[in-house]
Amino acid sequence: MTPQQLRALCLSFNAAVEEFPFNPETSVFKVRGKLFALTDLEARPLKVNLKCDPDDAIRLRAEHPDLIVPGWHMNKRHWNTVTVGGTLSDSLVRELVEDSYDLVVAGLPRAERLRLDRA
Repeated sequence: MTPQQLRALCLSFNAAVEEFPFNPETSVFKVRGKLFALTDLEARPLKVNLKCDPDDAIRLRAEHPDLIVPGWHMNKRHWNTVTVGGTLSDSLVRELVEDSYDLVVAGLPRAERLRLDRA
């Protein structure tokens, strides 16, 4: 997966936006003001921080020890740093990004979730 494909994937979700609150290099993808992906699209190797169910996070880290690690500068229980474009399949990366988005949406207030459903 290329940086452009990762960016397009993150922006393909309902109400997803890209912001740069930290610096011009760090893309922060949010839904309704809540972070679901964080990456430097120019970095090599390309890595992205994604929210993850704690049990899944442990399993994924064990299955892919060099490619999925505890989230850098994030809550290590709920976030993974995923190395993109290596031996991880694009389909797994897509699934992990989608899961991150879905977890963040599930944590939104009910009214916000309903607005997303109607958008």
